[in-house]
Amino acid sequence: MTESTAKVVNAEHYTKLEHMYMTAPINAFYSPRIWISHGETVITIPVKPEFFHAADAVHGSVYFKLLDDAAFFSVNSLIEDYFALTASFTTYLLRPISEGTMKANGKVVYAGARSFIAESVVVDGEGKEIARGSGNFVISKIKLTADMGYRV
Repeated sequence: MTESTAKVVNAEHYTKLEHMYMTAPINAFYSPRIWISHGETVITIPVKPEFFHAADAVHGSVYFKLLDDAAFFSVNSLIEDYFALTASFTTYLLRPISEGTMKANGKVVYAGARSFIAESVVVDGEGKEIARGSGNFVISKIKLTADMGYRV
């Protein structure tokens, strides 16, 4: 196991990842909250009418974003020095949502030397599962830096 994939239990690393996520320009639109721990991530967003497709429910792209982000940051919690990349991701949309909050729970289910598999589930405000997904993630050659928001 490399230094990158060694067990990381580092609260400062998690805080820096959370800051990186929250300062990404796209997240100004979604108003998320994120909590990262070792191999796990929770993200919540309020449902907004701006997310709706023509049938007045949240567009699938929002589901995908939550699922991928929760799985991705679960993986990156285990990689302290480099940015992870999503290599592939499968999404299952199970039911529509048009109000309340969406909560994604992600976790790493396999951690190899350079490849990871993570799963995530999105639930509504009542805890009903509305989407699920899983993906393959790899370690990139992109260093985590303060310039990308990786700072306290």
